[in-house]
Amino acid sequence: MTKAKKIQAIRGMHDSLPAETALWQHVEDVVKRVLSRYGYSEIRLPIVEQSQLFKRAIGEMTDVVEKEMYSFDDRNGESLTLRPEGTAGCIRAGIEHGLLYNQQQRLWYIGPMFRHERPQKGRYRQFHQLGAEVFGLFGPDIDAELIMLTARCWRELGIADHVELELNSIGSLQERARYRDALVAFLEIHKNKLDEDCQRRMYFNPLRVLDSKNPNIQQLLHDAPVLSEYLDEKSKQHFAGLCAFLDQTNIKYKVNPRLVRGLDYYNHTVFEWITKNLGAQGTICAGGRYDELVEQLGGQATPGIGFSMGLERLILLVQAINPNFTAAKMIDVYLIASGEGTQSAAMQLAEDLRNKIPSLKLMTHHGGGKIARQFSRAEQCGARFALVLGSNELSTRKVTLKNLAIGEQETVQQADIAVRLAKLLT
Repeated sequence: MTKAKKIQAIRGMHDSLPAETALWQHVEDVVKRVLSRYGYSEIRLPIVEQSQLFKRAIGEMTDVVEKEMYSFDDRNGESLTLRPEGTAGCIRAGIEHGLLYNQQQRLWYIGPMFRHERPQKGRYRQFHQLGAEVFGLFGPDIDAELIMLTARCWRELGIADHVELELNSIGSLQERARYRDALVAFLEIHKNKLDEDCQRRMYFNPLRVLDSKNPNIQQLLHDAPVLSEYLDEKSKQHFAGLCAFLDQTNIKYKVNPRLVRGLDYYNHTVFEWITKNLGAQGTICAGGRYDELVEQLGGQATPGIGFSMGLERLILLVQAINPNFTAAKMIDVYLIASGEGTQSAAMQLAEDLRNKIPSLKLMTHHGGGKIARQFSRAEQCGARFALVLGSNELSTRKVTLKNLAIGEQETVQQADIAVRLAKLLT
């Protein structure tokens, strides 16, 4: 029989192996605990949505919609898309289930997103985001609290000294339209100095030119009109209120007048948490306000603000800051069976211990083998203790308990082993 050709993962879609998932779980658990303490509730959303949802929300002329979405026609000829971000789907669900109008909601979600872009470190075609959205609140106080929440996440993950907060106000859609005209007029004067990408964006999405990573473009933009000059008093007061809240809570930030975000739906507050520890891909969390998006997607006018964390980049940063991170022991106890008739008894003992100590992490050895090999396996699994049930222990209704860290062992009656383990584990 011809050997079958190996099938490999799709380019840009990354496996997380058991050695890595402990860190993923740690990071996710920390952020979820913080969200819970601030009163946020989890919402679970489909991976596939109607393509029109993202075209209306994100903008037809954005890079995401133009070049990056994974879209396909289903068997009924309906255009569907693997979600490239989470906000649009969260709003669709909120409208569909009556969660938003005249209500306040604090929601969070987690899961894979999909964009067809060039894979690089910390940036994949299937990537993972944890996002949070707040609906029904207009003021700068909720903007500030959302940023405070993320700052608390960084402190609890031990990375607070390695991230910086950048803020901007991009005003209302009307203010941005006036600024857009001025920016396009400036870019037309300097069109011959623009790279191909900026020339393409100049008329369809000119604010994205401000986000160019080309140093020559950034140099040119020093003389460009500044968005803050086109904001009205209401927008200025909202942003000043946000900065005042952050000042009062000692959260450091930098106002970046070129920060615009890549999606069309944002207004007023936009922010990014960035790091210098990951090279060019330095944004680990970003978000902002989108007060007109709910209405744009068919709901009643409802203010909103949210953020998303790129988990791949966040985990890379936690790893870079704490390369010796070790997760909690996967196994508390490894149960070894040696001798005729001991395997069945060991499995019964294991179930009895799980019943009496529900939090116990216990693994039973299967497949037989010499006792030395079984002890080796216990150490490989990171177990703190080994329980040995041999023929002698089986006949005397006892079990040998060994502390694998220090090598000490004792013999305990099977009837008493749950109490003894519970005491040792606490």
